Amino acid sequence: MAFLKLYLIALLAFFPLDMLWLGWLGRGFYRRQLGPLMREQTDWLAAGLFYLLFLAGIIVFVVQPSLQGSARDVLLRGAFFGLVTYATYDLVNRAVINNFSWTLALADMLWGVVLCTTVSFVAWYFGR
Repeated sequence: MAFLKLYLIALLAFFPLDMLWLGWLGRGFYRRQLGPLMREQTDWLAAGLFYLLFLAGIIVFVVQPSLQGSARDVLLRGAFFGLVTYATYDLVNRAVINNFSWTLALADMLWGVVLCTTVSFVAWYFGR
């Protein structure tokens, strides 16, 4: 039950933040950076599967290990998890996709750090 509670808190924090970034603030940036590689319509099945897995990762690898720790613990773990996970995606794309820019990779990794740190903290704070 504790996992589910933390998961739902994380979902309530994650989804609106990511939709704000992807759907409004960063949409034009991604469109300019990706050009014809960007889909016109989001593949919601793929996006949903990502959200389910990624949120589980945040809970298992960041929030639960930080429950007995301090805010500093969860913030550092959240930032590191966000960096590692988003860097995995962005650096592999940079390595194998023609014209996948460093600007896009670095901006997306920064977003991953901000998003994961924030969601981890919210889930930790309200889940204790």
